[in-house]
Amino acid sequence: MMTSLLTIHILVSIILIGVVLIQGGKGAELGSAFGGGSSQTLFGGRGAATFLSKMTTVVAIIFMLTSLLLAVISVRRGGGGSSSIMDKAVEKTVPSTSGNAAEKAGIKTQKTDSPDKKPVRK
Repeated sequence: MMTSLLTIHILVSIILIGVVLIQGGKGAELGSAFGGGSSQTLFGGRGAATFLSKMTTVVAIIFMLTSLLLAVISVRRGGGGSSSIMDKAVEKTVPSTSGNAAEKAGIKTQKTDSPDKKPVRK
């Protein structure tokens, strides 16, 4: 179900991109460049909704519904909400072996009482 819904979602997103790019702007005529493009009618300068604008609305609603369904299915599967990338990164780290890293690198350290002093090379 997840794979088929994801496939539908990708197809709908490609269709939505195509439909939006096919549409021309409201003031795409030459007269709009000289201030004649704005009309004060109820539906704008083009009149009622065209086929492409209705198709954009329908495809956008389908896109939002598939997005919502994918999110809900992902959470129910346990893929979201409770896990973090940082938690997974901590689980994959290799524990360090015994010994001090400075001593392994050949740096001799002086033992001091204050923790803010750094190792000194001798």
